[in-house]
Amino acid sequence: MIRIMIGILCAVLTAACAPGSAPSVAGASGVGDPYFPFDGNGGYDVGRYVLDVAYDPPTDSLTGTAEIQARAMQALSSFNLDLVGLDVRGVTVGGQPARWSRNAGELTITPGRPLPADESFTTVVQYEGVPQTLSDPQLGPSGFFHTDDGALVVGQPDVAATWFPVNDHPSDTAAYTLRITAPQGLEVIANGLLADQRTSSGMTTWTWQADEPMASYLVTMSIGRFQVHSATVDKIRYWDAIDPDLFTAPSDTPGVSEGAVASASLAREPEIIKFLADQFGPYPFTTAGGIVDDMPGVGFALENQTRPTYSRIFFKNKESGDAVVVHELAHQWFGDSLPLAQWRHIWLNEGFATYAEWLWSEKEGLGTAQQRFNELMQKHPASDPFWRIKIGDPGPGSLFDPAVYDRGAMTVHQLRRTIGDQAFFQLLREWTTQRAGQNVTTDEFVRLAERISGQQLHAFFDTWLFTPVKPQGL
Repeated sequence: MIRIMIGILCAVLTAACAPGSAPSVAGASGVGDPYFPFDGNGGYDVGRYVLDVAYDPPTDSLTGTAEIQARAMQALSSFNLDLVGLDVRGVTVGGQPARWSRNAGELTITPGRPLPADESFTTVVQYEGVPQTLSDPQLGPSGFFHTDDGALVVGQPDVAATWFPVNDHPSDTAAYTLRITAPQGLEVIANGLLADQRTSSGMTTWTWQADEPMASYLVTMSIGRFQVHSATVDKIRYWDAIDPDLFTAPSDTPGVSEGAVASASLAREPEIIKFLADQFGPYPFTTAGGIVDDMPGVGFALENQTRPTYSRIFFKNKESGDAVVVHELAHQWFGDSLPLAQWRHIWLNEGFATYAEWLWSEKEGLGTAQQRFNELMQKHPASDPFWRIKIGDPGPGSLFDPAVYDRGAMTVHQLRRTIGDQAFFQLLREWTTQRAGQNVTTDEFVRLAERISGQQLHAFFDTWLFTPVKPQGL
């Protein structure tokens, strides 16, 4: 977890400081990510969120209490949380009422007394409202979806702030306790381990415990009618949830529904995780699974930690959805266990997840990684705009450009060819094990690759990640 100490936006409040202590200042209203300057907040580090939320499907309204357990990384006179669209009803810090104000997506909190550096403190925010569905220029609708029988939370880079107050950037990962209340008869699926389920007066409260630190955009909540399958395989507990409506939706195979295609692919999760662990090192979490909801507006899959979410489109008119399951499970290593320090390093997520698909294809006899590489080289001539994206720093408007995925995988494959299989797979295993739970950057990966291979690789990575032309001589 990166400790966030970026920027000072307010004047020094010397009068609030004890003699000889550091002056109290306001925490920054962003972590300093140039792609999204106001995402996240400075001055503190969150250890755990305890979220108590109740959702009423008929009115689409959510009522919540968020307990944020954090530590001050500097002496704080005030600090910010990200929160979009919902109404705040009250705030306490350390059990005492705190002043607060709103400006766009920033909730600024001023505790009754300044917080000294290194002090642990608990903030409680009571809030309510109708969560917003966002419109992302690349992904389309994203964030909090109001479904025909409940709700679905899925999106990136922004999603968490639509349903709870949060330090909304991958650089501040935290553990989560998710207590979610919904009408009796509906299922609630979230991250981690199902720790408790209690029904009273027609409402059921589900408690999901996610103790392994998680980036905020990876937190999910799905409420509705699902066919749920749970099992333990090789000490990993799986929860899979598929909307029953998909079992009546046709696929490309006569007599086989989208739900059946999805179910068959999710049933291969233990096999896929074992295969990926052989390539990348041990699976980084204790639970796994997947969610497939019948939500037509969702056009993507996302690697929600321990519980990826899949659009139905990945199982429609297909005989198999295995490839997307491989991709999102590979993200449990690349992106989830290894969260990004800044969004510009996203090729470290998508390039490796796409390359995992190539490795799986090779294992299944559907085409080698080299064949997939060659196909892309042939598909995209030098004049193709595909090559104009600098995938090592694509810009906020191109985070999800196909080049980030495909050229990212091509970079990984060409690195394998350059340093050889032995060094390559040693690199992957050391990267995922030594850096587990830490925020990562491209420079760190390059340094490790050079150390393990004994080669100077800066020119290689400059060609593949930062040069907007098609590499020659391949």
